[in-house]
Amino acid sequence: MVTKDEVIEQYDIEPMNDADNVDLSEDDLENGSKGQLIKRAGQLRDRRNELNQMASERASKRDDLNAKTREKVDEAQEHREKRDELNEQVQEHKDKRNELNAEANELFDEVEELKGDMELGSGKSIEELKEEIEDLEFRQQTEVLDAEDERELIEKIDDKREKLAEKKEKVDDTSELDDLVEEAEEVRSEASKHHQKVTELADKAQEHHNDMIEAYREADDIRDEADEMHELFVEAQEAADRHHEDFVRVQKRLRELDKKEEEERKDERAEKREEEKEEAEEIYQKFKEGETLDTEDLMKLQKTGLL
Repeated sequence: MVTKDEVIEQYDIEPMNDADNVDLSEDDLENGSKGQLIKRAGQLRDRRNELNQMASERASKRDDLNAKTREKVDEAQEHREKRDELNEQVQEHKDKRNELNAEANELFDEVEELKGDMELGSGKSIEELKEEIEDLEFRQQTEVLDAEDERELIEKIDDKREKLAEKKEKVDDTSELDDLVEEAEEVRSEASKHHQKVTELADKAQEHHNDMIEAYREADDIRDEADEMHELFVEAQEAADRHHEDFVRVQKRLRELDKKEEEERKDERAEKREEEKEEAEEIYQKFKEGETLDTEDLMKLQKTGLL
């Protein structure tokens, strides 16, 4: 199982340093001066942008890894389909092989049955009879026998020669048997070819099976890396979101301070107008009482609309 640190090292990911993050306390927000808050807003904005860039890079690498995972899964699926296709061919050749072997067995059974009918399978073979005749003739030529023993020996030789002649006659008349044996051997040979195809195709199917297993294993490894990369993306994105939220809070606080300053200025202007009005009324009262007004007094009266 791959770890987050291994993924960072393998893909040359810039680690997120918490020390670079910008904090915002409630005290900072409520009691900080406007200048301090403007500075803090800039810090939050810059760090947010850095984290968004970091999150974007990690998301891109995560997407690349997910794409590679899909490629490996597709590759594994191709091997699976090829394996299944070959296994179908294996089964077809197996069925044909078994069918031919059964046919060959039937033909060989017929051969044995025909041999039995011709008695070729019983008694001694031609070669055995030849060897026995040769042994008896050699004995006749090399041993000194009395008349009775030599007569018996000659009878044995004649008997075996008769059997040999009969055996040869039967063998010479076995064209049907030869054809049957040839057919049986041809069918068996054809079955062997199908068996060879079974072996070849089964080996290829096993290769595709092994490649499928390997591709799935690689897909799992890459998927693990993609999952860790997604965690790294979430880590950076959540930090970026926190900085954005704090940036928005500071901006809201600055607008509140601007509004408060504007209200204070408005109150000051209203208070000043009230004072000017009161002063102008005093001047106007003096004017009505016949006092001489200077230029400044006249301007104050004009400003307030009393003149």
